[in-house]
Amino acid sequence: MADLPADHPDAAPVMPGSLTEIFLAFAWVSLRSFGGVLPWARRMLVIEKRWMTPQEFNEVLALCQFLPGPNIVNLCAVWGRRVGGLPAILASLIGLLGPSVALMVIAGALYRIYGALPELRGVLAGLAAGAAGLILSTAVSMAEPLVRQRLGSAHVVAVATFIAVGILRLNLPLVLIVLGPLGVALAWRSLDAK
Repeated sequence: MADLPADHPDAAPVMPGSLTEIFLAFAWVSLRSFGGVLPWARRMLVIEKRWMTPQEFNEVLALCQFLPGPNIVNLCAVWGRRVGGLPAILASLIGLLGPSVALMVIAGALYRIYGALPELRGVLAGLAAGAAGLILSTAVSMAEPLVRQRLGSAHVVAVATFIAVGILRLNLPLVLIVLGPLGVALAWRSLDAK
């Protein structure tokens, strides 16, 4: 990977320079993350800062989605642990959560005063549409590393999960209980084959 240009999607990740840089990067994500933090966090970590490769981001996010708690908080903890231990975890979490909490307190106070205005309802509907588009865009970006890979067991598990939950509307915990261990077993098998 060392021969790849720095802007290539498979180039080795860059290490953050300092805890201040980590804090400010996550605070900036927090301040611009209307409609959901995950798309902005991915953009910052993978595209802007190149602190993770697209494949690493997908793998860490998959782990974080399986763990209890908010995915983005879990992602900060796992990523922070990898790059700098507890100080990096705290810098990323405080940067991510601090500005958001302050903004929500202010927004809640303003909504209490102005929430009944019809103009505000139109603004909120527009924000919801924008958020849906942002999530769709992120999903397409996250699928790109998987599309470049040769079809394998991970793709079968992903399609089976989509069909079970998205189309057949089966119970999500039940699907995870069945397909989660299957996916782990198939991944171990593919690692043993290498």
